[in-house]
Amino acid sequence: MSDATILSPDALLAAYSGKVRVRVGGLLLRAGALLLAGHRGLLPQGAPFWSPPGGGWQFGESLKAALVREFREETGLTVQVGRFLHLHEFSTDKLQALELFFEVLADDDAQPQLGHDPEHAPDKQLLVDVAWHTPRQLLHLPPAQVHPVLQHVLSTDDVFVPQVRFVE
Repeated sequence: MSDATILSPDALLAAYSGKVRVRVGGLLLRAGALLLAGHRGLLPQGAPFWSPPGGGWQFGESLKAALVREFREETGLTVQVGRFLHLHEFSTDKLQALELFFEVLADDDAQPQLGHDPEHAPDKQLLVDVAWHTPRQLLHLPPAQVHPVLQHVLSTDDVFVPQVRFVE
């Protein structure tokens, strides 16, 4: 068993714990499915947490430039950022983020590939997979494995209706 498989969630998420972050995410639709990134460290038994590709907004860059950078890092795809869709307050006992989701477009011939988080060592990567998921497939996953902006989505049309969600 490698060190990457035995790291505790606390060790994996230490860089983000106890801080408020601003994150950008991209919703890419192709053939009725959404491109999602699977992350480890958020759920027990190493279950993946599926969310739109994206990440932290860095000082000095625009939101759109941050999303283009993050999408390329995580999926290898170069995207064009479209309209703003969702504002979401993400909160767990250790993580807190304000998330901004945009529609993104990519060349239909371009195929996503598992990327990396440059801020993490190769053996401490959170990103474990990129995959296309239809709304039906998402409904069959345990809700804890699906980002809240995608839970209860019945069709891809639901994803592209702008929403604001705050923790209550």
